[in-house]
Amino acid sequence: MTIQYENVSHIIDKQYAAEQAFLQEFAAGNYTLQNPLVKLNPYSYCPLTAVLLFRTPVATEITVTVLGKEEAGNISHTFPAEKEHILPIYGLYAGYDNKVVVTAATGQKQVVTIQTEPAIADAHQATSIKTTAEYMGNNIMFLTTAMDSMPVGYDYKGDIRWYANVNFNFDLKRMPNGHLLVGTERLVEMPYYTTGLYEMTFSGKIYKEYRGPIGGYHHDQFYMEDGNILMLTYDAGSGTVEDTLVLLDKETGAILRKWDYKDVLPQYPTAGSGSQDEIDWFHNNAVWYDKRTNSLILSGRHQDAVINIDYELDETGKCKLNWILGDPEGWPADMQKYFFKPVGDVTNFDWQYEQHACVVLPDGDIMLFDNGHFRSKNPEKRILNADNFSRGVRYRIDTEKMEIEQVWQYGKERGAEFFSPYICNVEYYEEGHYMVHSGGIGYEDGVTCEGLAVEKCMVPNHGHQYTFNSITCELLNDQLVYELQVPANCYRAEKLPLYYANETLQLGKGELLGSLKATPTTKMKIKAAESEELVPDAYKIQIKEEIDRVAVQGIFEEDTLVQILLLAEDGTILRYPVETAKKEFQAMCVGTFQKADTREVDTFINKTGLTGQYTVQILVTEEEQSVVYQTGVVITA
Repeated sequence: MTIQYENVSHIIDKQYAAEQAFLQEFAAGNYTLQNPLVKLNPYSYCPLTAVLLFRTPVATEITVTVLGKEEAGNISHTFPAEKEHILPIYGLYAGYDNKVVVTAATGQKQVVTIQTEPAIADAHQATSIKTTAEYMGNNIMFLTTAMDSMPVGYDYKGDIRWYANVNFNFDLKRMPNGHLLVGTERLVEMPYYTTGLYEMTFSGKIYKEYRGPIGGYHHDQFYMEDGNILMLTYDAGSGTVEDTLVLLDKETGAILRKWDYKDVLPQYPTAGSGSQDEIDWFHNNAVWYDKRTNSLILSGRHQDAVINIDYELDETGKCKLNWILGDPEGWPADMQKYFFKPVGDVTNFDWQYEQHACVVLPDGDIMLFDNGHFRSKNPEKRILNADNFSRGVRYRIDTEKMEIEQVWQYGKERGAEFFSPYICNVEYYEEGHYMVHSGGIGYEDGVTCEGLAVEKCMVPNHGHQYTFNSITCELLNDQLVYELQVPANCYRAEKLPLYYANETLQLGKGELLGSLKATPTTKMKIKAAESEELVPDAYKIQIKEEIDRVAVQGIFEEDTLVQILLLAEDGTILRYPVETAKKEFQAMCVGTFQKADTREVDTFINKTGLTGQYTVQILVTEEEQSVVYQTGVVITA
């Protein structure tokens, strides 16, 4: 019998060690413009990036150009004058002998060849792209993870010019300093809640991890002007999920403010979408701060509602509701005053259902992705996916008269081929210039799938063929100027240049901010025989110790009673329940954490509140017999 145990360094520590190693190698060698040191994928996460290191006799600007397969595909960036040059290289092709032209302001030039491996299977190749190099310029379209797709960046030809080999979670957004803000890949609870947010660059280097101190991060974040961060979360242990927002301190990761939507909304089933359940009653998938009104706009998929609340809390620390955008059917009488009345061309007006990605436009209009799932609150009037549509839509609201007008939409005319029952987003670039990303299209045996294909394909021995598509469109004055199709489900799309203005490689160790919530124990004491034996191989126990938590993975039959025991040095026993009951999720926004074997479960024990050394034991009850097994593992907190 064996137990797989691994003590895993945090990625920030791993990257710092790797950086110190290549800096030492650089310091020890005579690397020049004609003979630079080349480090491919220096920070482990982004295989189509590199670092070039060399010295010049005098301080000089350096321009680096990754040559495209044609001239329009060139990606260039100019770095400031230095004698020592440590240059991040972005935009390499996968499986290709890339030519990188390095040009000094003095006129010296060198061509460096960087050979890359083929992209991993989960970096899906585009199946179709319609645009021009002139339209895209130096921009790359980034699609973030959902299901088995990794984050990928596509150029104007649909060629992959960047991808990550880990599933950075949910949306990827550029910060004012040029860095990226994206969800971590460190799962805390199924189906997709992770520890928090990374601040990183396209090199893959992590500068900060903001950890969520009350629950896991999910779906969306918003960077405030003062640098603090709005992050969607949930209050672990409250019995509900995806109904809480926090403001994180930019320097420490501590919570500065918390909003709980249960303060302002009823959890009435009759007001819910077709996907609502008691636990995930709101399903918050977007947050936006409106500076003009000092308010927050939040999208709740499972109530078919976009709500607006005050940014400031009242004297009791509770939220104040201002309005609700959505179908008022099913909501109680005392809530009707918060809803808008359609005006204008009402014959072409449609409410949104199970929407995503609400944004506030400069004139106060609300733009969002209307998934349209079920397209009715009344079960008797719900529409099949095959007869339905999804779209980007823009609403004009008058909060004085409580009136709403639909002023623009794209997607309804495409019908079921553009229908996504989950995920997706819109972007506003300028007046008349929009992006609409329908990223959750699914087919069952070649026809539009009823329900979510992403969930059905996870059922063992389902006996069907499931295929996926993602369609990302951009419209300029109602003309389609861009369309990318990828054979996968992709959470959101963001168009960005790889380099930000004046980018250099910022050296040094990243920061681990905030803290994880102390993992609750159970008081359930089970009378069990204590064995000196290791846990039987049938349970396939794997223990991974990290700097801030311990992950225990095992395979258990459904509803088996299992506890992880931490035996302290003073004899105290901490008991942590293992969730072996099968869970049904009404929204699988990110399915990358799903297991091929549904009996495989992960249990995470945060080290917050723990001190000293603990011996790990596993208690298993099967066939009315309970046994405490040994693991031979001792962890340190």
